[in-house]
Amino acid sequence: MKPTEINLHKVSRVLEVSFEDGSNFRLPVEYLRVYSPSAEVTGHGPGQEVLQIGKQDVNINSIEPMGHYAVRLAFDDNHDTGLYSWEYLYELGVNYEERWQHYLERLEAEGHKRKPDS
Repeated sequence: MKPTEINLHKVSRVLEVSFEDGSNFRLPVEYLRVYSPSAEVTGHGPGQEVLQIGKQDVNINSIEPMGHYAVRLAFDDNHDTGLYSWEYLYELGVNYEERWQHYLERLEAEGHKRKPDS
């Protein structure tokens, strides 16, 4: 599944991705950052994920195509090592509610809070 359009809305910090099947996802930049596919975030195996904290105001500086299979997102907190494959972006969109809730629960379980949305 390939995207047909990728648009960054910098002010609202949302990456909008449309796919060939007509799916359209509005993915908050914070969500993309905390679920970066980089080893820095995912660790080097199951159970080694590193909880990302304080990423609520992060934004994307650039989107770099990687061949015909992925993009590299360069975040303004200097994180730019994750390659977001088309399949992973699609999966992030399809499972947004469940994954976001899981992230919020992990934050709370580890004693962290997000500041209220403005």
